[in-house]
Amino acid sequence: MAESLLGSVSFLEVWILEKLLMATWETIYMVVVATLLSYLFGLPMGVLLVATSKGHIFEHSLINRYLGGIVNAARSVPFIIFLILLIPFTRLLMGTSIGTAASIVPLTIAAVPFVARMVETSLNEIDWGLIEAAISMGAGTWKIVTSVLLPESLPSLVSGVAITTINLVGYSAMAGIVGGGGLGTLAYYYGYQRYENSVMWMTVIVLIILVQGVQMLGDNISQKIFNNRR
Repeated sequence: MAESLLGSVSFLEVWILEKLLMATWETIYMVVVATLLSYLFGLPMGVLLVATSKGHIFEHSLINRYLGGIVNAARSVPFIIFLILLIPFTRLLMGTSIGTAASIVPLTIAAVPFVARMVETSLNEIDWGLIEAAISMGAGTWKIVTSVLLPESLPSLVSGVAITTINLVGYSAMAGIVGGGGLGTLAYYYGYQRYENSVMWMTVIVLIILVQGVQMLGDNISQKIFNNRR
């Protein structure tokens, strides 16, 4: 009797561990892919917001106003609402609105405007004297962007990547409530709905470790880039 009970407990622990490892991998996969895609679209958008601003290298008030309006509108919608609104589009694009792969769509779209503002903030920190020096040497818009704006703001951009990734970890947990996979799904369906407090706490601990790891990695890389320039 005791041996049977011990075997059941061991099986349950192994089952929970397997679920936890799978959910962790799904969360990492979602977050990494969504971060890469969000910077693929958000980085150019952020550069354009800066370059088209008043008095900058490619001043264009109309582009700046409308692009800024779109970014602000997208950022004003809470992610959980954004997630629900994008279900038809996600289903159209991926063939389904649930699962790890499908969750990447709303995660990416929600992160793009955030990335654009992060990039804009990083680029605005650059000393205007460096840009003026490049202009005086005859550098064009593209050359200034690739040789001055992006390289000079690299430490800040790396920190922005870390912040974006951490935000996406939180977003991915919210996506789990509607079957998005990952740690959010594990915590909600197996921890909350089945009253398995141990699963809930293990999920929280893994999320904390992920966030701390990303922040430390981002800080270290950013600091190394900064130190190499001194």
